[in-house]
Amino acid sequence: DTAMYVSQAVTAGFRFIDTACQPRHYNEPGVGNGWTAAAQELGLQRQDLWLQTKYTPFGGQDPDNCPYNPNDPIKVQVQTSLETSLRNLHTEYLDSWVMHSPFRTMDETMEAWRTMEEAVDSGKVRQLGMSNCYSFDFFRELYENARHKPAVLQNRFYRDSNFDTELRSFCKQHGIQYQSFWTLGANRAALRHPAVKKAADSFGLTPETYMFAFLMSLGYVNPLSGTTSQLHMAQDVAIMERMQGG
Repeated sequence: DTAMYVSQAVTAGFRFIDTACQPRHYNEPGVGNGWTAAAQELGLQRQDLWLQTKYTPFGGQDPDNCPYNPNDPIKVQVQTSLETSLRNLHTEYLDSWVMHSPFRTMDETMEAWRTMEEAVDSGKVRQLGMSNCYSFDFFRELYENARHKPAVLQNRFYRDSNFDTELRSFCKQHGIQYQSFWTLGANRAALRHPAVKKAADSFGLTPETYMFAFLMSLGYVNPLSGTTSQLHMAQDVAIMERMQGG
C-alpha cells in the first residue's frame, strides 16, 4: 500500500517526501518504489523531487528487524543506515537526512551527527536535520557544536510542548525550517472550534487546510501531511499552490 499511496501523492502534485529507515513504522522500500513509478509515468527526474529520510537510533528500532547491526559502533550504524536508505529509495543522494531523535547523551548524539556530516562532505546528503527534539538547550547545543548546522527541526506540533514556541523562535532566527508532524491529529479539538470553522469558511477552506495555510504563512514552518485520502491529497496540494501564489 505504501508504494500506491506515494505514487498517488506524487501524481496529485506532492514533490516533498519524508520517510525513515525504521522498518518498525515505515516502509522505506515502498516509498522508493512509489516515487519512481510515479516519476516514470509523469516524466519526472530525480531532481524534481525532494527526498528526506531519517537515521533512527536503536532505541526506536524493532530489535528483530533493524536495518543495521546494533552491536556495531554508532558510526558504523549510521553509515549502514544511509546505504540502506539510498538503496531503498533508488537514489544516489538524499536532499535531507534527519536524525530521528537525539541519543540519551550529547556525546552520543554528536558522534552520530559527525558521521552524518561526513555524508554531506561526500555529496551523498545535501543537508541535515533533527527530529523529536523538544529541549531548547539540547538543540541549541547541537547547533552550536555542529559543523554542518541542522537545516531542519521536525517535531510533533501539539499543546504538550507549548507548540515548541521557544524552539520555533530559534529556528526562525537561524534560518532553520521547522517541520510539524501530527499537526492535525494532535489538534482535533481546536479544529472543531466554531471560530476556526468560521475563519476557514471565509477563505473557502476546510479547518484542516486553514491550519496548514496559517502555518505556511509564518514562512519557516512546513506542515507534513500523512494522508492516504486522494481527496485530501488534492486539497493539500491546492492550498500549497495557493500559498505559493500569494
